[in-house]
Amino acid sequence: MLDELMKQRIEKIEELKKSGICVYPSRFLKQHSVAWIKENFKENEPVACAGRIMGLRSHGKSIFGDLKDNSGRVQFYIKKDIVGEDGFLFAKKLDIGDIAGIHGELFMTHTQEPTILVKEIKLLAKAIRSLPEKWHGLKDVEIRYRKRYLDLIANDAVKDVFILRSKLIKNIRKYLDEHGYLEVETPMMHSLAGGAAGKPFKTHLDALSIDLFLRIAPELYLKKLLVGDLERVYEINRSFRNEGISTRHNPEFTMLEVYTAYADYRDMMELTKGIILSVADEVLGKREITFHEQAVDLNTWENISFAELMRERFDINPDDSEADWLAKLKQKNIKVELKEGKISRTFILNLISDLIEVKSAHPVFITDIYTELCPLAKKKADNPLLSERFELFIGGMEVANAYSELNDPREQRERFLQQAKDEGECKIDEDFIEALEYGMPPAGGLGIGIDRLVMLFSSQPCIKDVILFPQLKPELEKDNACR
Repeated sequence: MLDELMKQRIEKIEELKKSGICVYPSRFLKQHSVAWIKENFKENEPVACAGRIMGLRSHGKSIFGDLKDNSGRVQFYIKKDIVGEDGFLFAKKLDIGDIAGIHGELFMTHTQEPTILVKEIKLLAKAIRSLPEKWHGLKDVEIRYRKRYLDLIANDAVKDVFILRSKLIKNIRKYLDEHGYLEVETPMMHSLAGGAAGKPFKTHLDALSIDLFLRIAPELYLKKLLVGDLERVYEINRSFRNEGISTRHNPEFTMLEVYTAYADYRDMMELTKGIILSVADEVLGKREITFHEQAVDLNTWENISFAELMRERFDINPDDSEADWLAKLKQKNIKVELKEGKISRTFILNLISDLIEVKSAHPVFITDIYTELCPLAKKKADNPLLSERFELFIGGMEVANAYSELNDPREQRERFLQQAKDEGECKIDEDFIEALEYGMPPAGGLGIGIDRLVMLFSSQPCIKDVILFPQLKPELEKDNACR
C-alpha cells in the first residue's frame, strides 16, 4: 500500500510528464565529479555535474541544495532570475533522493562554501520512495545489510570499506602477476565435492541429468593445472559451504588460492607475508593497524608449533587416539564439539585459535599440524605424524592456510580412502588421482580468505560488513501480485 509521500511523488511524476518533461531520460553528459570541482575550484568555471540530491532548502525565489556523487558532496544554488519562471517551478518539484544533472558555474559563498550556480537542472531519475529519515546515519543493522544500496547512500564509511576491498583485490592481482603467476578460472560446479572440508550445496544439471555440487574449494582443479605444466597459477574464487553463519562465516565467500610448482610450505610462508605486506604498504600505507580494538603490528611475525602447544597445554601427542583426546581434554574441563560422533575440524580450528594468547595479535604461523588433519598435505620427513602445513592467524583470526602439496598418487588414494571411511562417504576423486599419476611436480599451495583479510584491513568485526549482499534470513513474504 502506497504511503502519502509516495503518492505525492507519483503525482509529481504525472504532472511533469504532462508538461512534456522526461522523468527518466537515457543519459546525461557528466563532465565533472564533485571531487574534481573541489580540487580544481575556480570562480565562474563552467561545470556539468550529476548525482543524488541530498538536501533542499527553499528561500523565497531561491533554492539551496546538496548534490552527492561517488566522490563527495557539493552545494548548488538555484535562482529564479537565472533559471526563469518555468525552470524554477520545475525545481520546486524536485525531492531529496532524486538524481539530477546540473549545468552551471562555480562561485564561493560568503561562508566560503564552493557552490554551483545552476544555469540548468535536469531530472535524471525521480525517487518515488523517500530516503530513511536519518539518511545521515542509517543505524538499523538489518536494513543496512538487506538494503545495502541505502547503506551506501547513507554511510560514507561503508562505501570506503568496499572501495578498500576493491583496491585490496587489485593489489593482490598486481603482486601475483608481477611475480610470474597466471590467473585462471576453474569450474564452480563439481561432480564431487572436494579440496577442503565442508558440507556442499547440491544442485542438478538438467541437460546432462546429473547431480552436481557448488564448489567448496577450487584446489583439485588448480593442482591439475600444475600437472599440465602451468607452474604458477592463482584464482580469486567464489566458494560455497552449506554450514553455519557467524561473524566470520558466510555460506558464499571469496578465496584466493595460489599454487607454485617446485616450492613447499616454507615458500608459501614467504609468499603470504609478501602479499599481506604489499596490501599494507600500497593500499593502507602503514603496517600498524587495529582489529577488535587490538593493535596489530604487521612488522612482527611469529612461528608456533601446534604439536608443542598441544603437548604443553593438554599432554596430547600426535599419535594419541581420539579417545585419548577426549579423555585428556575432559581432564582440562574443555568442552569438545563433535560432528557425527567425531571431533570436528571446526572445534580443532577454534582450539588452535584459543591456544594463541590474546597478546599475539601480530601474525602467527601455526605449524606442525597433525597429518591426520591434513589429507592433501605432505608429511614431514623427520616426523610423518606431522604435516608440512601452516595456518596463519592475525588478530586471533585465521586468514590463511597452506601446505606442501601431496603429489604421490598412491598415498593420496590411501588418504582419500581413510577420509571417506572416517566421514562415511563411499566416493573418492578418481579423476584427480589419475591426474597425479601423470606426475605433478612438488608444489606449495596457499589459500587466503579475502573477506577476512578485508575485515582485518578495514577493522570490521563482522564478515557481513565486508560483503555487499550477505546471506540473511528471508523477509516476511510481501504481496508480489501484479499491480
